[in-house]
Amino acid sequence: MADWLIVGAGFTGATLAERIAKRLGQSVHILDQRPHLGGNAYDYLNSAGIRVHKYGPHLFHTNSKKIWDYVQAFSKWTPYTHHVLAKIDQNLAPVPFNFNTIEALLPASQAQALIARLETHFPKDARIAVLSLRQHEDAQLRAFGDFVYEKLFAHYTMKQWGLSPDELAASVTARVPVLMGRDNRYFQDRYQALPADGYTSMFENMLRHPKIKLSLNVDYHSLAKSELAPKIIYTGPIDRYFDYCFGPLPYRSLNFVEEITTGAPQAAGTINYPGKEPFTRVTEMTLLTGAVGDRLTRIREFPQAHLPGVNEPYYPIPRAETAALYQKYAALARKTKGTYFCGRLANYRYYNMDQAIAAALTLFQRRILRGG
Repeated sequence: MADWLIVGAGFTGATLAERIAKRLGQSVHILDQRPHLGGNAYDYLNSAGIRVHKYGPHLFHTNSKKIWDYVQAFSKWTPYTHHVLAKIDQNLAPVPFNFNTIEALLPASQAQALIARLETHFPKDARIAVLSLRQHEDAQLRAFGDFVYEKLFAHYTMKQWGLSPDELAASVTARVPVLMGRDNRYFQDRYQALPADGYTSMFENMLRHPKIKLSLNVDYHSLAKSELAPKIIYTGPIDRYFDYCFGPLPYRSLNFVEEITTGAPQAAGTINYPGKEPFTRVTEMTLLTGAVGDRLTRIREFPQAHLPGVNEPYYPIPRAETAALYQKYAALARKTKGTYFCGRLANYRYYNMDQAIAAALTLFQRRILRGG
């Protein structure tokens, strides 16, 4: 029996396994119910020889030097700046919405007048939430906020969440920015890159330690008590851990369709479709990985309802009632001795990759190292 059992071999579980084995010298058995490690960041080479992110594009970005320095130990990194376009009224325009987007969608004179008005009211390079624009005292800026909301957000939200914006927490709309400048990068973080040999190779390096044992295709909930460990880290769905005693926590799922084709790559790494198409975005994996050849690989994303045991839970539903339901499970988790709950599913919170690593490192530093 290992000293620790870690459920889930994604970023959270792999980070904690690496820290416990290396820093504490204790044995770890890490398992995952999927046939691969890496969680949603898992990637592979397809038949066209192109590295594909199985669960949609994973672009590593962070402003934290601590996180950036941590991941350097497990991979060489290739600088990569992600660009996204949205198909709006048959035009391709940059996302996040910025001055270049305005010029792509509006007549020249109208665009310049609007940009001048925005520059009068907001600091250069500021990120202004579309909700703030829609509530602005200036009527023209309110109209502009409504324009952005309608063209970029409303239909996209309906597809992504299966709910209208009014049915979601206000924080969802508040996160949609308009950039007061011409920075077309999708992320503005200090560090942006992709692992040179892929995420799967990175995870293999993280778990390459004599104190770490990895088991795949293993469902934690099927284990006998004799197969457990004195200490457990659980990164799976918190509601499933407690047998859905308060009811299931709702998630939104996705169906990823891989398309191998020929011809010219699309105009950006990802193109969003905020209209009435059944899919939300198409990612050109060829542009992300820099593969050279006569075939291309694209991933098309179709949002769908989450069905436990049928498809994967990706996005926690941001509503007040779901937050309250999670708190019931969190209260049980705090009373569960010998088990730590950490990660996107265990904390019912959407994490970027750097945030998942940060949460794991925080748990390790503040509780595990101190025996709390």
